[in-house]
Amino acid sequence: MQHDHGQSLNRVAFSATVHCLTGCAIGEILGMIIGNALDLSTGATVVLSIALAFLFGYAFTSLPLLRSGMALSAVVPLALASDTISITIMEIVDNTIMVAIPGAMDAGLDELKFYAFLALALLIAGTAAYPVNRWLIARGKGHAVVHAHH
Repeated sequence: MQHDHGQSLNRVAFSATVHCLTGCAIGEILGMIIGNALDLSTGATVVLSIALAFLFGYAFTSLPLLRSGMALSAVVPLALASDTISITIMEIVDNTIMVAIPGAMDAGLDELKFYAFLALALLIAGTAAYPVNRWLIARGKGHAVVHAHH
């Protein structure tokens, strides 16, 4: 029985991490592309990417709940509770990697290395968030809070 529960928990945690990473990645990639296209400083690009990652991450959680008929006043605390820790971990890891890799932030939009470094950073960020998401879900927190309302 414990083995089945563990597999189910792993699946839910993986699904929650991928869901969160999807919204986070869309915002992160948009921020990096916009910052690069506008020739913003590294700091401004990182701030923009983080802001958009949180915006899209919360939106990916909130929109289905709003469509199901939940009130915005009920959805906002759920989105904040379920996604904040996961997005924060992903953003710290992702942006640290992008800034730490020489040339990653300076690569042009027409260079494959820009996208390769960004994809690598996001993959590592999702991997870093998974155990925390699993731990939270096992305790009825994080994405478990949202799943209770689906």
